[in-house]
Amino acid sequence: VQLQASGGGLVQFGGSLTLSCAASGFSSNTYAIGWFRQAPGKEREGVACIIDSDDTAYSPHYVKGADRLTISRDNAKNTVNLQINNLKPEDTAVYYCAAAKLVGTWSNCFGLWYDYYGQGTQVTVSS
Repeated sequence: VQLQASGGGLVQFGGSLTLSCAASGFSSNTYAIGWFRQAPGKEREGVACIIDSDDTAYSPHYVKGADRLTISRDNAKNTVNLQINNLKPEDTAVYYCAAAKLVGTWSNCFGLWYDYYGQGTQVTVSS
């Protein structure tokens, strides 16, 4: 299983970015893909995850700004995109995509065990 995250960069406050995760080494219908982020001095936290277009989850941190995030999946290309709108300085972090095998039961995709991580892409939001 290999994951390659891309699309990060320096963005101004209020701007938008689309992060992309290219996955290989597994069938798209056997794994969930999640996006996580880690800011300096903070623990890694979940941002959004997807199994398919009808099964997605977003971090409660973003619930108040539900329009800020959109996660999507292209199984033909085995890619998962994360669009983040209205970026804020507190969104500055390294963003990682990760894969979790679809085994057992789960209430949402955040309940899965993510054991494959990509190298991360830096997102920096200037105020």
